[in-house]
Amino acid sequence: MQKEIVRANIVVFIASFCTLVIELVAGRIMAPYVGVSLYTWTSIIGVVLAGISIGAYLGGLLADRFPRPSTLGWLLFASGIGAFSISPLINVLGATQFQTTLMMRILLLTTVIFFIPSCILGMISPVVVKLTLQNLSKTGNVVGKIYAFSTLGSIIGTFATGFFLISWMGTRNILLSVGFVLILSALIFGGTFIKKKSFAVFMVIVISLVWTFYGYAFKMPLDDKVYYFKESDYYTIQVREYLTKSENTRVEALVLDHLIHSINDLNNPYYLDYEYIRIYEEFMRWRMNRTGVLKTLFIGGGGYTLPRCLEVMYPMAEVDVVEIDPEVTRVVHEYLGVPKNTKIRSFNEDGRWFVMNCKEKEKYDFIVGDAFNDLSIPYHLTTKEFAQQMAALLKPDGILMANVIDSYQKGLFMPSYIRTLEEVFGKGNVHLVSHKPYNEATGISTRVIVASKRSMNINDFVSFISAQNGKKVMSNVMPQERLQEYLAQRPSVILTDDYVPVDNLIAPIFEERYGYQRH
Repeated sequence: MQKEIVRANIVVFIASFCTLVIELVAGRIMAPYVGVSLYTWTSIIGVVLAGISIGAYLGGLLADRFPRPSTLGWLLFASGIGAFSISPLINVLGATQFQTTLMMRILLLTTVIFFIPSCILGMISPVVVKLTLQNLSKTGNVVGKIYAFSTLGSIIGTFATGFFLISWMGTRNILLSVGFVLILSALIFGGTFIKKKSFAVFMVIVISLVWTFYGYAFKMPLDDKVYYFKESDYYTIQVREYLTKSENTRVEALVLDHLIHSINDLNNPYYLDYEYIRIYEEFMRWRMNRTGVLKTLFIGGGGYTLPRCLEVMYPMAEVDVVEIDPEVTRVVHEYLGVPKNTKIRSFNEDGRWFVMNCKEKEKYDFIVGDAFNDLSIPYHLTTKEFAQQMAALLKPDGILMANVIDSYQKGLFMPSYIRTLEEVFGKGNVHLVSHKPYNEATGISTRVIVASKRSMNINDFVSFISAQNGKKVMSNVMPQERLQEYLAQRPSVILTDDYVPVDNLIAPIFEERYGYQRH
């Protein structure tokens, strides 16, 4: 009896461990296709729990009808095949166009890929309990141990995946390993669920198919221009060759999850491809002309494109970069042209944590928020409370700048973020800047929001950059009265730590960009 209980504990531990591994891997493996948002994790957790719940019910029925070890063997084997199926399915379905809302698209994608593996794994525990219970007088003790080991497997699977496995192995190799572990468990704990000769032949076929299709099914689909790929604790990172639209010359692009974050020319640190970065540079050039001093904090490093430029352009400037992912910082030094002996100070921690713990003597001329994109916005970096913390780090005439991707006509996040900053910096001290004239800047685009504690002389800024011979003017500042008219026409909320529905606010962007219907 004791031997059966030990075997039962091991089986449920493995099943629960694998279930939580799959659940955490789901968030990372889906990020390149749907981003990382509240919708993503809500769908993953809900679908996996639904699978486990329905699986437990079906497993109970199955255990009463077929109470034998071979039933357990077949379930372990099927769950291993289910784990194998996840990578090919995400490769095929990840970019599929579902003509529906963003929430429904993520839910459908998650259900198709993860429900069945979760359901099969959920069927294992009832079968194990049925096979283990022989003495009803010890039911509580046996069931308690089984569920304790099941929960322990879930806990260890969670910590192991989040802290070690993803950065060590990558999502697809983890799923491949989970599949093999479950199939091996079927052979060890499933009794004679399949004849040994038949099992051997079948495993040869399975291994041959996995080996044959490994490059497609268990590797991220990459083209030949990608020469670096890694799944870190925070992002799916790619570095790829990229041809500029104007000069048609090769540069290097840093891709984080689904989005190209930075484009660097290794031979020309002054090269700034993105318009919003050139807007940043124009404000800094104006500031340097007035004061001759430049101390800048970047929240979000990406490819360090502008910090690298500033280091060369203004050798006396002080540049600090807070980049949460140390792997991104390493890639920047290895592949994107930032020298090892750079004077740029890098801090690999969360931007808000850095700001909260920054020494009071640290005061910046500029704080640049470059951590927002179109599908995954760190909500805690958008709130009124965080804006107050950043304002405290600015010099009296310091400037906050942040890039926002939103739709001018339909966007809900941009007006809310502007209103939130106005709560801190004051109405009239927050400006909307675009690379196109404000009456032409329609549709989805990247814009820069500029805020200061004191009233900025915007006319002086415009006059200065307009007088720069040989330099194309990038900054088009929306007149303040027009900005207030725009804000009055758009619904908005003040974003606070208690109420910050960022994922809901940016959902229309995804739907407009990719053609999904909004109901």
